[in-house]
Amino acid sequence: MPEVKRISFSELKNWKECPYRHKLIHVDKLPYFEGNEFTAFGSAIHSVCEQVIIDESVSAVSAFEMCFLSELTKLKDEGKKLNEKLVNDMRRQAVPICEQAIPAVKDYFGEFEVVSVEEQLLESIDEFESYGKNFKGFIDLTIKTPDGKYHIIDWKTCSWGWDARKKADAMTNYQLTYYKNYFSKKHSIDPKNIETYFVLLKRTAKSNNVEVVRTTSGHKKTENSLKLLQNAVINIERGVSIKNRLNCKYCKFHNTKNCT
Repeated sequence: MPEVKRISFSELKNWKECPYRHKLIHVDKLPYFEGNEFTAFGSAIHSVCEQVIIDESVSAVSAFEMCFLSELTKLKDEGKKLNEKLVNDMRRQAVPICEQAIPAVKDYFGEFEVVSVEEQLLESIDEFESYGKNFKGFIDLTIKTPDGKYHIIDWKTCSWGWDARKKADAMTNYQLTYYKNYFSKKHSIDPKNIETYFVLLKRTAKSNNVEVVRTTSGHKKTENSLKLLQNAVINIERGVSIKNRLNCKYCKFHNTKNCT
């Protein structure tokens, strides 16, 4: 059975930063992304939020410890040398997040029902000629309030939080714009009845370790996001992979045999 052609937000973001790096990763299949203490922490916190939102009897801190240990074990098995001080700091920093995450959501939204957790999107891109590609994504949490509104939530682990520039960044917000668009299509729900949010889970904040950040995605933003998606899909299909020299600084391929 042939593989379904797809593009995710993370792949699109990678393409926007550097089409050539996208080619090396997604076409040439060169290894690039590696796990570390931060990805382990993020995975563990996400797991806690998913478990507790469904079953409040789950001990959030215990669930974190179990998942975090599992993720760290995977890293060790891969030969990664861990920063033990950072790991211990993360264990301590996880406690207020675990204690505050779900209560913060309840305080913000009031009464609600859980619609889905970690819902997969794999929807046809039919707004333009997409050469059979589908949009792939995973929605961390969707809830529904008594007014009939659906609320799409994406958990974001971070250090101390996001400043105003980060909160207003178009590319950051496009993730939820795409999720809203394709969730709407998947379930035949009017986009006007769907709202989107990032929930920031702040590892190093002194207080208020959880912050709900609402994003908006009206017609114009959706239109702009789809133009970007179209540009990416067309160029990927045509094999156009221009190097973006402005994003070389932190690229692992920079000054290697793969990109000189």
